[in-house]
Amino acid sequence: MVRRGERASEFELIARYFAPLASKAPLAYGLTDDAAVLRATAGHDLVLKTDTIVGGVHFLPGDPPQSVARKLLRVNLSDLAAKGAKPRVYLLNCSLPRDVEEGWIKAFAEGLAADQGEFGIVLVGGDTTATTGPTTLSATVIGDVPRGTMMRRKGARSGDGVWVSGNIGDAALGLRLLKGDDLGLNKSLAAQCIERYRLPQPRLALGSKLRGLAYACLDISDGVLADLGHMCDVSKVGAEISAEGIPLSAAAHRALAAGKVDISDLLTAGDDYELIFAVAAKDELKLSRVARSAGVKITKIGRIIRTRGIVVRGAHGEPMSFDRRGYQHF
Repeated sequence: MVRRGERASEFELIARYFAPLASKAPLAYGLTDDAAVLRATAGHDLVLKTDTIVGGVHFLPGDPPQSVARKLLRVNLSDLAAKGAKPRVYLLNCSLPRDVEEGWIKAFAEGLAADQGEFGIVLVGGDTTATTGPTTLSATVIGDVPRGTMMRRKGARSGDGVWVSGNIGDAALGLRLLKGDDLGLNKSLAAQCIERYRLPQPRLALGSKLRGLAYACLDISDGVLADLGHMCDVSKVGAEISAEGIPLSAAAHRALAAGKVDISDLLTAGDDYELIFAVAAKDELKLSRVARSAGVKITKIGRIIRTRGIVVRGAHGEPMSFDRRGYQHF
């Protein structure tokens, strides 16, 4: 029992806020052991992914802890979507400042609980520690796919169409708004962009339906040009895309019209967490049906070509130049 004024210990915090998140995983043993057990489903491969978010880099100090928790899960789930995988369990590592308020931890756990319910995933273990640096949060998500069906970055072929889900660039606008930039948006459009930054939407339903249809797939975390470049590099091909064909929201169109951003800002910004994938022309009708059944908008933005490199063409077909391809950690 913690007396008034005393700080809860690591194990008390785990028991109070994180153990309830593991209640539906009996082989997690209530987070009272050093490890959990995971049994693979017959005829399936396990798909593993880990990602880290750092305070001041991937989220802002003033972001609500519930949204920080949900973003942590969702950026990892977005990678499972790009693999066509169904989420099963996750491990959580939290490095928190020594003076973190218990209320922050409580709200953080509430955010995890909300997304566990939404995405059908459950906590099975992890680690909690103190740090003298910024808040650092890591999740390792584990999903599964029918054996041999996981989509990879590699596999794009000359002539394939390049497609993206959703809209591009809203999260970048949301981050700029949170940092105080005036983008000429009304409150409603601004709120939509901020939500896109704080709460990305992992395209799990679409990803599972792209198995056997998309020759290559990944999620857009570092920017359209950067992540399309990753696909092309490992596939040993290039791509040609149309700047005019990039799907944009009403907010992005308004910010562009006001001269607050340009298309290069939107193509090279991170945090979209949409899928980008290559599909053969012969399969485009089937792809349209699949996207409708998943309830996700998709847009063809270009094509895969034999010549290495990414070419972006403007409104009149002219090649455009860019100072960078996307977000870089180093």
